[in-house]
Order: sequence, then C-alpha cells, then structure tokens
Amino acid sequence: MIWQLMSPWSPLVTPLIFGLLLQAPFTQPSTITQPNFVLLLADDLGIGDVGCYGNDTIRTPNIDRLAKEGVKLTQHIAAAPLCTPSRAAFLTGRYPLRSGMDAINDYRVIFWNAGSGGLPPNETTFAKILQHQGYSTGLIGKWHQGVNCESRNDHCHHPLKHGFDYFYGMPFTLISDCQPTETPEMDRAFRRKLWLSTQMIGLITLTAVLGRLTGLISVHWRTLTCLAGFSLLFFISWFSSYGFVRYWNCIMMRNHEITEQPMVTDRTTSLILRESISFIERNKNRPFLLFLSFLHSHTPLLTTEKFLGRSRHGLYGDNVEEMDWMVGQVLDAIDKEGLRHTTLVYFASDHGGWLERQEGKRQLGGWNGIYKGGKAMGGWEGGIRVPGIFRWPGVLPAGRVIDEPTSLMDIYPTVVHLAGGTVPQDRVIDGRDLLPLLRGTVAHSEHEFLFHYCGTHLHAARWHQKDTGAVWKAHYVTPIFSPPGAGACYDRGFCPCFGEGVAHHEPPLLFELSQDPSEAKPLSADTEPLFETVLRKIGRAIEEHRRTLTPVPEQLSVSNVVWKPWLQPCCGTFPLCWCDKEDDSTQIF
Repeated sequence: MIWQLMSPWSPLVTPLIFGLLLQAPFTQPSTITQPNFVLLLADDLGIGDVGCYGNDTIRTPNIDRLAKEGVKLTQHIAAAPLCTPSRAAFLTGRYPLRSGMDAINDYRVIFWNAGSGGLPPNETTFAKILQHQGYSTGLIGKWHQGVNCESRNDHCHHPLKHGFDYFYGMPFTLISDCQPTETPEMDRAFRRKLWLSTQMIGLITLTAVLGRLTGLISVHWRTLTCLAGFSLLFFISWFSSYGFVRYWNCIMMRNHEITEQPMVTDRTTSLILRESISFIERNKNRPFLLFLSFLHSHTPLLTTEKFLGRSRHGLYGDNVEEMDWMVGQVLDAIDKEGLRHTTLVYFASDHGGWLERQEGKRQLGGWNGIYKGGKAMGGWEGGIRVPGIFRWPGVLPAGRVIDEPTSLMDIYPTVVHLAGGTVPQDRVIDGRDLLPLLRGTVAHSEHEFLFHYCGTHLHAARWHQKDTGAVWKAHYVTPIFSPPGAGACYDRGFCPCFGEGVAHHEPPLLFELSQDPSEAKPLSADTEPLFETVLRKIGRAIEEHRRTLTPVPEQLSVSNVVWKPWLQPCCGTFPLCWCDKEDDSTQIF
C-alpha cells in the first residue's frame, strides 16, 4: 500500500533510498560512542625507522598502510626518553614526575622485578576508567611498571591492579641478559666494578693466608677467617642478584601466574602474537581495549628465523620488519572479525632509538632520522619525537598529516572520552583530547607548551606560537657528547641527566623547530629579533608549570630499585625458581 501511494514519486525516491542504503556502512561509525581500541606501542623504535616517516630501506608496509588509511602525526612527543617514565606518562596522561616515576639519580628505569618501586596504586590509568565503562581490557607484552611492594605476591604494581582484566607478557623489559648467547647488558659497568672488587678482596685474603703460612706476616687465624668470610659474603651479596639476572628478570606471566622462568626467547614473539589475536577473538562481541606493548625493537632483538637476513640493516632491520608483520597480523584479525569500522588503532614508540647500542661493528639501536640525539636524552628531538598514527575508517580522514605538537600523554583523555568516561578531576592531567584535531574540526593542538625532562631535571621546553605556527624550543641543559662531536654518548652507553656529563646554558639554546627541525643552528639575540621575548614567554610558562607540581614518593629511588630477594617473583620455592608452562604446539610460526 505504501509503495503504491508513493508510486508517482518512485523515480526520485528509489535512487534516494538506494543511496542511503549504500551510505549507511560509511556513516555509521561516526555515531559510535564506545569504539574498540588497539594501542600498538613499539619499544626503542626510532622515528627514522619507519617508511611513512622517510625510511626507504627498512620495509614497513603495514605501519605505512595505517598512515595511508588514517592520520599521521609529525610532532608526536614522548614525555620521557626512557621506557619506565615514558610508559607511566602514557598510561596516566601525566608527566612521570607527578607520579614519582622519574628519578633524581642515575637509576632512571625500574631495574628489577624484585624492586619495590612502580606505578603507584593511587594512579588511575586509562585502562581502569575503561574497565568501569564496561570494557574488557588487556595488556599483551611489556609492562616495566613494577610488580610488588612489600611481599612476593602482593602484586601492588601489577597490570591487573591498574585496570587490565588480562595480562600476558613480561612484567620487566627485554634485555640482552635474557638471551644466553648475548653479552650481559644490565648494569654492565657496575657489575665489572663489583667483580674487580671481589678479585681484589680475594687476592688480599689469599696473600694474607700465604704470608701467615710462610711466617712472613703475623696475622691471627681468627682475623684471616673473618677476612675470608667477608670475601665470601661480599661475593654472595652481589652475585645472588647479578649472577642470575636471566632467572630474576626474564620471566613471562599470564595474569598473576608465572608461565616461564626464565623465558624461552625462541617462541616469545609467536606467543605474544597468539595472545593478541586471541584477545581480539574472545572480546569481539563487547567493547575492548587491547594494549599490545611490543618487545620489538629493544635489544637483544629477538627475531624469528623467518625474518633473519631479510633487511638491509642487519639484525635491527630484521627485527623492525618482523614487528611490522605482527602489526599486519593484528590488523588482519580486526578485519576478519568485522571490527574494522568500530576499532580505533594507534601506533607509536615509547621514545627515540638507542644510538649508543652497539656490539663491535653491529648497530643494534635505531635511527632517528633528521633529529639530533636519541634514547635517554630528554631535550634533543631524537630522544622524544616518535611515530604517531591513528586509524579509524569512516571517522578519521584517510591520508591526513598533522604537523602540530602532540604527546603520548594525549592518548589518555582521547581514549577516556571516546569510551564515555571522565578524566579524574582530583589531579592534573597533562594530556589533551586529540579527537577534534584528528577529525579536522580544530586547526591547532591544545598544547601551547610542552616540557622535556631528563629524570626529574628539566632540560628543555617548547612553545607553540599558534598565531604564527612557529614552534620555539629552549634548551637549558644538554648532554655532552662523547667523544666530542659524535652525536651521542658512546663512551658512556647512555647520556646522563646531570653532573659533569651535561652542559648548562645561560642564555638557553633557542631553536625554531618549524624552520630548523634538526636543531642545527641555535638562534641568538643578534640573529632573532624575538629572542628575548620568546625566552621570557617560555620562562614564565615553566614557572607556572612548576607551581602545579607537588611532592610525591620517589618510585625510582635507590632503595626502591635495588634487588630485594623477598620480593622476587618465583615459580617454585625461592631460590629454586624455574618453570615452563607453555605449549609449543600452539605457536603461530
């Protein structure tokens, strides 16, 4: 009947209805209030290692496809140049020193699973808010935010205490000590000093005993016994931790259960990919957040045989290409489950590539493109400028490039708002909601100033002058490269944040990044008419920023980062910690 009444208008109505039917699948995503989230975070990946950011020798077709189908950020900035503080900022949307997750000393990351420091229980991660919004939340891969506080199983810093329903991966971070064939990496210089001290004490003890036996010196046997006991205790005191790093730090967990101690590195990549795809399949009928925290491309560069020798950049390039393949597998899983238009995918790195990571002539760290510096350097762009890509078909425009200052901390409010949640009102949130910028409804980032810390030491700050588009950056402290002019701290392995290894600048070094992104030519009052004005503006912003900081317990203090045997996660009866509960038959490779 209705069709008959409409028949005079049918020549017009039919194409209209047909057009609306065709358009529906494309307009529907814009009405979604609770999309799925897949957050992909690489480890130590340099911005110059990715094809869509200018690399033409390492093949990253899947990451490049994300950029082609979504939005690419060219000024995406990490809140810290090292893993632990950067990831703390990512999870909380706050500068890491607000939660005590940056250090005043040289121990700038969590060093042991058996340390007592970590992301404080009173911090609210985006996962915790999404959990309250009905999301299923999962973390697969690297954590590096601590495990225990006071006892072996209190798990006060564990992912499941911070809003994740499911965790599979490393509570620590990948280090060369995890691979028996690699040279030990953890605290290498300090370990050498301990071993040298042990040898010296042992030599003194042996000399005293021989002197007593030959009658050359007169020493009471009780004294010699005490000296020998001290030598033994000194050796045991440090070897009980550093001698078993692979067992203490290189472990895999599923939720609260240890599944591998030590981890079997040959199958780690396969298991992480399997778990990620399985999480997507299990939760396809409800809103979910998957945080896939890659172990790639951190040393020891675990790479399966399938990808060895494929790249033109040795083992590092092979490792990056394998990670890109993993990204492709996750994207395929999203498409297979029909979730493409209901899932926001994000890809980034936690900080810049590690320039100093070398073994002989092998370069095992990443490349930061045209940007000066790298990992561990709080001010130079190479340590903090990272890839940043968003894809959400039908909602975000494809192929868009945004050259505005953004931060890894922005993921927090962006995800929370899209999930229908509210950011905490009882604390400072430094991140800004990126959705208006990503969709093109606003032209500029909400960040006027960003502050760049090395540990708890402010090294630099940037000002985005929105009316002109200029991005000014002032360096107050910079690392002293070694050897001089080398571009990194090769003699140290890491650039320091303070002390004799840094230079203080008065007046500060000033750069205009939109004109000089490589920070090659510092400006002066003679070459830049706005020199004094810009420095005053940045200086006032720093003062205002510092007034927002409040004292908090230092999670990376020496007392919190040292190894404590009573906090050591153990699969068995300590110190007999060993287990392997994984099934090799379910591997993807």
